[in-house]
Amino acid sequence: MNEEPATQISEEEFVLRAIRRLRKPPYRGIHSVYSGFNQAFKEHFSKNPVEVTRKMAEEGKIETRPVRGGAMLYLPGEAPKVKEGVLQKILGPEEES
Repeated sequence: MNEEPATQISEEEFVLRAIRRLRKPPYRGIHSVYSGFNQAFKEHFSKNPVEVTRKMAEEGKIETRPVRGGAMLYLPGEAPKVKEGVLQKILGPEEES
């Protein structure tokens, strides 16, 4: 086969490839636990995937969103947008209907 050896893939490429290959349309991201990503990462690198994905998110290489039971991992620009102004809407003066 024409596959490259699995040991020559970097942690970053592993994460990006996992997001692309494990997501199920119409979803744009993967759940770190339920997709099997965390377990696969631990088996391949013998490292904690949370630390690696957190660092990648800080560097803007992926986006993450906390969810029940883990985190959703997205490619840059594909995560749901955070709603802005919600706090102001709650604490601001009441709008008349």
